[in-house]
Amino acid sequence: MILSGSLVHASLVQPSFGTLRTCFLRRRALSLGLLALVGTTTLCSRPARALEEIQLRLPLLETNFTIKVSELGSRKLLRQGNSDLAELDRASNGALGRKLEQLFDTPLPLRVKKLVANSAGTPLFEQALLVASILGKIDGLPNRVDGEQLNQALERAKVNGELTVLGLIQALPGHTATLDFEPAIRGLQRLKRQQTEARQLASGTPVPVDPRLAAPGRLQPLVSKATLVVKHRPAPLEIELIRPSQGGNGQLVVISHGLWDGPHSFAGWAQHLASHGYTVILPFHPGSDQSQQRAMLSGSAPPPGPEELKLRPLDISAVIDGVAEGRIAGLSGVKTDRVVVIGHSWGATTALQLAGATPSSKLLKQRCNNLDDPDRNLSWVLQCSFLDAADRAGLVDPRVMAVAAVSPPLHLLFAPGASMGLQARVLLVSGSQDWVVPSDPEAIDPFRSSTPGGHDLVLVDGGDHFNLRGPQETAGGPLRALLLAWVNGAYAAGAGVRPEPTAPSLLPPGGWGDAEMGLVRVSH
Repeated sequence: MILSGSLVHASLVQPSFGTLRTCFLRRRALSLGLLALVGTTTLCSRPARALEEIQLRLPLLETNFTIKVSELGSRKLLRQGNSDLAELDRASNGALGRKLEQLFDTPLPLRVKKLVANSAGTPLFEQALLVASILGKIDGLPNRVDGEQLNQALERAKVNGELTVLGLIQALPGHTATLDFEPAIRGLQRLKRQQTEARQLASGTPVPVDPRLAAPGRLQPLVSKATLVVKHRPAPLEIELIRPSQGGNGQLVVISHGLWDGPHSFAGWAQHLASHGYTVILPFHPGSDQSQQRAMLSGSAPPPGPEELKLRPLDISAVIDGVAEGRIAGLSGVKTDRVVVIGHSWGATTALQLAGATPSSKLLKQRCNNLDDPDRNLSWVLQCSFLDAADRAGLVDPRVMAVAAVSPPLHLLFAPGASMGLQARVLLVSGSQDWVVPSDPEAIDPFRSSTPGGHDLVLVDGGDHFNLRGPQETAGGPLRALLLAWVNGAYAAGAGVRPEPTAPSLLPPGGWGDAEMGLVRVSH
């Protein structure tokens, strides 16, 4: 999800400080602090005195670490200085100063400023800045920053037309910038608590492996690409088709990718299903796929907007329409009256919308601005960006009879009682080590509070947000047998697939496990 973009920019400025063991903790704190400063501090609209000092609060060392801004641009001043940074440089025999000079004087790519300029004011970017603001502040400036203030800081930081890290720091007003790492430590502790029950449950007896589900089927998958003209997008949808070359069963599965991802991450799922007879379609969601991420990072496009919350399920329904109307070549004979949708991350949220879970702004309004909420996690950055669109994003598709939702962000987006609107059977899958969408608040709690309807929750021992995906090179990964079993069960159930309080599970009692990761079914 969001970290894929954040890590790109961190790599632009993060230094390497050698191997001096006695200074390791301080060096690491320094690198993190400078990254946080560049990413979260802002410049007010009026001129002010230049920033002179940076204070890093290091709770683990029970001390503050001082950095004199004047020492950052000159190794001579750093050698003669009296700050903690100068002391650390002398302890490293000047190695730190040489690295810092390289770090601070290197021009940053122009796309950094373009990215901020295009992102300022967008809900997703503002939510990211809100979370980042807990790390620090500058005296005399507001505690919370916005994209426009950051954009102004970048504009003033240009030196001779170039943007450097040092130029940005020197452009900051005020006297002292304070960076506090205690909130970050509290966040890590909170994440650990949010995985506690999932780790306990997932360590139970795993479901056994059945080669009939885990191994490829007898049919050869055929891969092709197509485009589909749709009413709700200005350009045709790009789609990937993976189907049996011959002898298919005429049954349709659609797979929805996550934020800044694409069909390639799920080609293994699709090929596994196709080898067992199913026709699989994987659309690109153009407002939030990998190409959109590349455009955003190059500064030519803003982050995904809240309107994508409804556009994505419209993409899936349009694909089903395209098959039904014969507008996708090679799919004659494929039925569309009963369809299974599989999704990962944001794609899993999309699948839940199609199943009948209606988004709501209720919890978003109540909880998004509380940075100390015990259930807050990284996925809330995305969920809270949907505030303005949530109440208009309900889009159930009656042709969707069952969905498999892998690692969906859902805790805030779907208010209590949303499960009562489900018209399709739901398989919810979560990894015990997911640090992007942690299991306890985003899977276990919502599942337990949902209305019984024959829905299933499966936890994966050792699963995280990314290793549960199914690219071709992993032959579908640890979920291939589970997804095949779920799709088989949905089509075999006939009219009994509809959610009912006493409906039996669509999963067989065993056989859909994985040889490397334990899969455990959790009941209401």
